[in-house]
Amino acid sequence: MPIIHTHILEGRGSDTKRELIRNITEAVVRTLGVPEESVRVIISEMARDAYGIGGKTAKELGR
Repeated sequence: MPIIHTHILEGRGSDTKRELIRNITEAVVRTLGVPEESVRVIISEMARDAYGIGGKTAKELGR
């Protein structure tokens, strides 16, 4: 059972996350040859002020 854990910045809508889950699942099925039902996808959303790039938060950088 493949488990894919991805981290994204907060703020994306349900439709976008649904599409991400679908696309990740399709890629895992195609690449590993496993049944779709066995793929698990976990999305962890990070606050923009809790993620740093080059010494600044993503929020400071406008991301």
